[in-house]
This record gives sequence, C-alpha cells and structure tokens, in this order.
Amino acid sequence: MYINSAYLNHSLVDFKDKSRPLIVGSCGTYHLYTHPRLPTHRPKGRRDFQLLYIAAGKAHFYFDGSDMDTVVPAGHMVVYRPREPQRYVYYGSDQTEVFWVHFTGNNVKNILRHYGIEDQMRVIPAGTSLEYNKLFKQMIQELQKCPTHYPELLTLLLLQLLIQMHRQITRKHGKKDAYLETEMELAMEFFNENYHTEINIEEYASSRGMSVSWFIRNFKQYVHTTPMQYIVERRMTNAQVLLETTNYNVTEIGTLVGYENPLYFSRIFRKQKGMSPSEYRKLGQNL
Repeated sequence: MYINSAYLNHSLVDFKDKSRPLIVGSCGTYHLYTHPRLPTHRPKGRRDFQLLYIAAGKAHFYFDGSDMDTVVPAGHMVVYRPREPQRYVYYGSDQTEVFWVHFTGNNVKNILRHYGIEDQMRVIPAGTSLEYNKLFKQMIQELQKCPTHYPELLTLLLLQLLIQMHRQITRKHGKKDAYLETEMELAMEFFNENYHTEINIEEYASSRGMSVSWFIRNFKQYVHTTPMQYIVERRMTNAQVLLETTNYNVTEIGTLVGYENPLYFSRIFRKQKGMSPSEYRKLGQNL
C-alpha cells in the first residue's frame, strides 16, 4: 500500500478556523496494492470539510448510518461536511487509488455552491483527469515542504481543483470527447517528462494508435499549440529556470533541456525569448 500525506503544522487533529474564507488543513493519497482492506469510521464526523477523489478502482461508502454500501467508482468525488458521520472502506482487490483534502474557513459553503457543489450533494461525477492528480500532489508537497506563502498557495490549488471539477461537471461529454481528453493529457504528461530527449511525434502518435495528422490537429485544438511547439516551450521554460538558478554554462544547459548543439540551442532561445541565453542570464543578475 502506498501512502503519502501532509498536515498543517504537522498536527493530525482536525480543526475549525474562521479567520479566512478557505484554509487547507491536510491532504494525502492512498493506493492499495496488496493490503486487503482499509476502513475509515468516524461516527461523529470531523470539524472540517473533506473532499475525496477516487482516481482508480472504487470505494465503498456508507451514508446516513446505513449498512448498505454505495459503491463509488473512479472518476467521482465525495464530499463530507462538518459533523457528518463518515464511514467508508477501500479494498486491495479493487486496486483503489484515492486522493483527499480536508479544509475549513468562514466561507466554505458559498465557495462550494459557487463551483456547483450544492449542500445536498455527496457523490460528484467529476470525471477522471490527470489534472486532479497533479493538483492533489502539489498540495501534498506544499504542506510537506512549507515554503514561503504556502498557506495561500494551498488555497489557490484547492480553488483550482474546484474550478476543474466545475468545468468537468458542466461539460457535456461524449465517448469521443472523453477519449480525446485522455489522450491529449497523456501526451502532455509524456512531453513534460521527456522534453529533454529526442521525441519523434510520428512514433509517439503511432504508439498510441493514432495517425500523426489526427494527433497534431487534435493536440493543437486541445492545447492551442502544436506538439513540437509545446515541447520547445517546455525546453525554453526549463532553460530559463536553469539560467536563473544554477551556475551551469550555456552549453550544459542546452544539453540538459535537449539540445546537443549549443549554437542551435542559442538560436532557438533567441527566437523564443528575444535574446541569447547569456544575455538573459546577465539581465537576471542585474535586476
């Protein structure tokens, strides 16, 4: 079983805080592989709100003290409100993967309503999205590392999650749309992780069972740029970060972001950013 979680002020005690509109108190993830069963039972609930996202498999919820379980499959979220009894079970045989976040504040009900989560809603058909996983993981990291202004960023990440949910809820999906969205998000994830390598767009499309023309056309419609432009943008953005935060020379940075030829790297960087890598570094040092 994989567990990764984080808590505000490193405290596992739930709390109620009305000092701000929205405050993230804790978040985490569970992924059951061989662990047979993971039950949770809070007869008196908690003092805060909880949002759970079933990312894979399914989970069994028992609402209103019932012994009849409500099976919630992947692609759904469940919301618990303060003092609402909580009872749910994950099973290893379901290969369940769940993300969760606890939050409080003086305007939570209105915020949830604003993003389409009405007071009576419990199970929300939010759809599956890699963006959800990404946002939950970012919240976990922020709470674990506690960098400057992390409470504010946690609030922004939770709001972004609610916005993504609302878009998903209000969007009318067909099978083709769901397939398209999944493929484009997988492509973006692949490019983000492998931008520094030599990526052949035709080979990638073929590996996913798509024609290269169909893939490029739909990627551009979904991301508003071509696959190669997207990869170049990732390379340039990461080159900027390396120029600003490291002492690597321009040749080394070019290699790190995927360009073996330093002259070609400098030419592409100038075309994208309006100045050479060296000029960009000097500009940052003079600010």
